[in-house]
Amino acid sequence: MRDRHDLAVPLADARVVVAGLGVSGRAAVAALRPRAAHVVTLDDRADDADVRSADAVDLGETDLVVASPGWAPSHPFLVAAAARGVPVWSEVELAWRLRVDGPAGHPAPWLAVTGTNGKTTTVEMLETILRTAGLRAAAVGNVGTPVVEAALDPALGVLAVELSSFQLHYTHTTSPEAGAVLNVAPDHLDWHGGIDAYAADKGRVYSGAQVACVYNVADPRTEALVVEADVVEGARAVGFTLGAPARGQLGVVEGVLVDRAFHAPADARDRHTYAAELATLDDLAHLAGADGQVPSHVVANALAAAALARAHGVPAVAVRDGLRDFRTGAHRIQQVATVDGVAYVDDSKATNAHAASASLAAFAAGTVVWVAGGLAKGASFDELVASRAERLRAVVLIGVEAEPFASALARHAPDIPVVRIDPGDTGTVMTRAVDSARRLAVPGDTVLLAPAGASMDQFRSYAARGDAFAAAARALVPEHG
Repeated sequence: MRDRHDLAVPLADARVVVAGLGVSGRAAVAALRPRAAHVVTLDDRADDADVRSADAVDLGETDLVVASPGWAPSHPFLVAAAARGVPVWSEVELAWRLRVDGPAGHPAPWLAVTGTNGKTTTVEMLETILRTAGLRAAAVGNVGTPVVEAALDPALGVLAVELSSFQLHYTHTTSPEAGAVLNVAPDHLDWHGGIDAYAADKGRVYSGAQVACVYNVADPRTEALVVEADVVEGARAVGFTLGAPARGQLGVVEGVLVDRAFHAPADARDRHTYAAELATLDDLAHLAGADGQVPSHVVANALAAAALARAHGVPAVAVRDGLRDFRTGAHRIQQVATVDGVAYVDDSKATNAHAASASLAAFAAGTVVWVAGGLAKGASFDELVASRAERLRAVVLIGVEAEPFASALARHAPDIPVVRIDPGDTGTVMTRAVDSARRLAVPGDTVLLAPAGASMDQFRSYAARGDAFAAAARALVPEHG
């Protein structure tokens, strides 16, 4: 019997609708046009789309829908497609089915990463480790290059794949060499309909895992997703922890990152009596926060990247050298200016409460003027504010949904000054926010953009938001430097 996700006809004969012309949608179109009989693009916001309204698509004449990540499963068009029995794939699913052979004579294996926070850092760490080991590797997916482009590149030998919950929702048949869920915290609940559905989509990264399912020992939900996963026989559960690792885990012992999962052959009689040293915290010193300490979430990301690399057979020395060489990208706790003794730090990629909490934790008590706000995505900020209030000197709120942030601050940090920036003039919002933050800060403080909300209410992307913050902060230098 044909699986409901399979095509009823060969792709060469298929009529395909690509719903959404973002980066992944356009990549899907480019991959499909030479391979499918007929490709129609659907996007009510793209002037070059073939069809601007879903009502104009005849699902009775459609064999496949490829949905972009921005299209929630509740979208009427996708609901109608499912009701008609039309398979709906993500661009990631398309990539898996179109893979070409790489340098080794077979498709490049995937090392896949998801989680509420830390995905991009982990995938980029993993890419650096793999390349240090001499492998033809690339960080792809939600991190930048669409997966389908990489899957069709015969020069690549292994892919470090960042996957969002949106991408995973319509991904059905992938079988990564190893997959990791870094953490699960409330995010995108409006898109998924609830935390359980959100977590379940994250758990899809483990489906078909061949060697290892990497999970966070400190986050029981990630281990539960491993237990529920349908994997290839022999695939192992491998935990990572900031403490001393148990058997089958990676962790930290007296400042040393160690491996008790991949350090010896499975049949070695003494494998449980020792561990392999991978790196030290000193090897991560260049990633230290303002207090000179390597943040715990950075160590966790390094352990997860190391676990995935080790699952691929990378030697311990390459893990160490790769972590030494790794440098964070833009918009991740990046100091962009210092003015009158105040540091301005861009962590625009902290788009949810979990990420903002980790960012605030990197600074001393009472020293942060926090620039926060954006699309709340159905999340609550009470736990964030209650746990990090002691870090704050003041708060500047941006965004069109300031109320969830303001009400949490009123409940849990009533003595902290809060300035709300009028969202009416979007073009100047960050300039006004930075100017307000400057007036609230004193020498030794940090003005931290860690919004805890999505950017699309006032900016094209988190990167555009971070760029606006950096530009506004640097504009202070000639006047006040």
